[in-house]
This record gives sequence, structure tokens and C-alpha cells, in this order.
Amino acid sequence: MLPQEIEQKSMQIIAREALGHGFNPQEWAVVSRMIHTSADFDYLKSIRIHSLAIESGIKAIKQGRSVITDTNMALAGLRKNDLAGFGCHTLCFIQDPRAARMAREHETTRAEAAVDLALDHMQGSIYVVGNAPTALMRLISLIQEGRASPALVVGLPVGFVNAAESKAELAGMKVPHITNHGRKGGSNVAAAVVNSLVIMAASNET
Repeated sequence: MLPQEIEQKSMQIIAREALGHGFNPQEWAVVSRMIHTSADFDYLKSIRIHSLAIESGIKAIKQGRSVITDTNMALAGLRKNDLAGFGCHTLCFIQDPRAARMAREHETTRAEAAVDLALDHMQGSIYVVGNAPTALMRLISLIQEGRASPALVVGLPVGFVNAAESKAELAGMKVPHITNHGRKGGSNVAAAVVNSLVIMAASNET
């Protein structure tokens, strides 16, 4: 089977096994991509999508806003060529030497420092967290302080320390967000969320 045929068949299986899921078409486009990437149907119950999240994400992509990730793993999973076609820059500051220096000076993580380095690119952006709860916690703080105003936060850090807690805090915020309850997540799932928005942005073009 060709790759496209495999993907189509996979999506058919997912749709059949999730019959009666209750999501609207745009929400299902996001959730089905998450399941396709992870083979994890728990996202049917754990996903939390802010009412303005999908609209805000698609608008940001169409306007050519930056897409910023917490790790290079998430960056690698993005449809970068498609995003570039909209004029979007894909950015990750985790390997920036300044992040390492700031982390040492402030005794924090590089992922947290990388959020601060992204501030100049944050306005109207999509910020994607798939690995580091410290990045999401720092981003939340900056939003609460009025220093950061992303159009959409994709908050799906995975792990046992502050992953569930950081996502629970994001889920209660007014900023448009896509997140989930619990420990599960990951860079591949976070990238899949953005890619679903890219596909919808392209299909909605006039």
C-alpha cells in the first residue's frame, strides 16, 4: 500500500472505532489526527478544546504567524513546507546558547528559558508544548502577567512531574488552547494538532 492509502485506511478504522464520538467536524479533524499519531483512543475523553482554539489557530496560520515549539522533536513533526507556504516561521529556541546560559543563571530548565527567548515572536503566534511542563508553566505565567499573547497554546506535555498539573491550569484559562487531562501527551501528538490545523487552513482557502 502507498503511504496515502495507509493513512486513509487508518483514518477509516479510527472513525469506525470512535463511532458516536460527538465532536463537530473541526474538532474531529484535530482529535482523529491525535489518535492517528498515537494509536491512543483515550484522547476521545481527555481532550480539552477551547471554544475559540481551532478558529484562532487557523487564522494565525493564514496570517503567517510564527509557530513556536518547546523542543526540536515537536518542530521536526510539523508540516514545515505547508506552513512556509502561508508565510509562517517555525521556531524553537531550546538549542539557543542563550537558553543554556539563562537556565544556569536562574537555576531552571532550558525549556523554560526558551519561552522567554521566544517573547519577541509570541504576538499572535501558536505556541506548541509537547514535552516540557516547565515550558508550559512559564508560558502560562507570562500570559497571566500580560507579557505574552499567543493566538493559540497547544499544551500537551507528557510525564509524571507537573505535566497533568500544568495542563489543568491551562484548561482553566481564557487564552485559546488545546490540551488534555492527565499525564499523556508528547511532541508527536502536539505536532499532529498543529498539522490538523494546517490541513484545515489549506482546505478553507478561497
